[in-house]
Amino acid sequence: MARETTTSDAYVRPLRRLLVGILVVVLLSVFLVWRIDSPRVERLRMAMIDRFVPNMDWAMAPVTGLANIARDFQSYTRIYEQNQDLRRELQQMKAWKEAALQLEQENARLLDLNKVRIDPQLTHVTGVVLADSGSPFRQSVLLNVGARDGIMDGWATMDGIGLVGRISGVGQNASRVILLTDSNSRIPVTIQPSGQRAILVGDNKSAPTLELIEDRDRVRPGDRVVTSGDGKVFPAGLLVGQVAQSPDRRLRARLAADYERLEFLRVLRTHEGELINDPGALLASPEMVSSAPIEEDADG
Repeated sequence: MARETTTSDAYVRPLRRLLVGILVVVLLSVFLVWRIDSPRVERLRMAMIDRFVPNMDWAMAPVTGLANIARDFQSYTRIYEQNQDLRRELQQMKAWKEAALQLEQENARLLDLNKVRIDPQLTHVTGVVLADSGSPFRQSVLLNVGARDGIMDGWATMDGIGLVGRISGVGQNASRVILLTDSNSRIPVTIQPSGQRAILVGDNKSAPTLELIEDRDRVRPGDRVVTSGDGKVFPAGLLVGQVAQSPDRRLRARLAADYERLEFLRVLRTHEGELINDPGALLASPEMVSSAPIEEDADG
């Protein structure tokens, strides 16, 4: 048994060496043929390529598939990274859009505030609404202007369109504004064009009622409502809103001020009028009275 194994090894080893030698010679020949720069050898190379390469597609298919998979994976990785970048940019764009919308609304409020036409003799202080301190039973807002800015109780406040309320409570750095819709609000108004006087009474609803109208039959829905200036509560001629009729046939005022977006308010400085104690001063000043000639009695 050992002799048969030794005999087979004696034939296999020389055969293996022969095959290895032939393979080496063939590879060297192919290498030399591939490296020789000769037109005849070039034609031989092209003939070999045309003969063998097309028939090797089946062998190259797995390699080609793996290469395509690798390229697809790299492409997917790049697409994923680009998608993440686009998501981050989209979040930034949303934040910028929100900031732009807020700035646009703030700019619109300021532009509306500049369009208000008031008495040139009335000066004003513009404040920012800090918070809504209202409740179902009390409606008011807080402003960031107070005693340091010269704010006093009772002064009228307006937004960019119409009257909002009056100052009721002043601190050093803030003040409170009672809205026209508050149940404690009572202001005298004039209904135009009829000129009827009335009292605007707040009842914690969006449209205060018009009470004590002189002649109700002369008032129509859509009429303009302005402050009358009676009792020196507010300066005369400030826009309040328009007359509207509720389902219960009560006359109310549809307020011109935008109560849904109170951001900036203009506080009107109201200066006290001159106090006249002498009825004669209504006709002439004391200097004019003293300098006027005195007519003598015809009998004297």
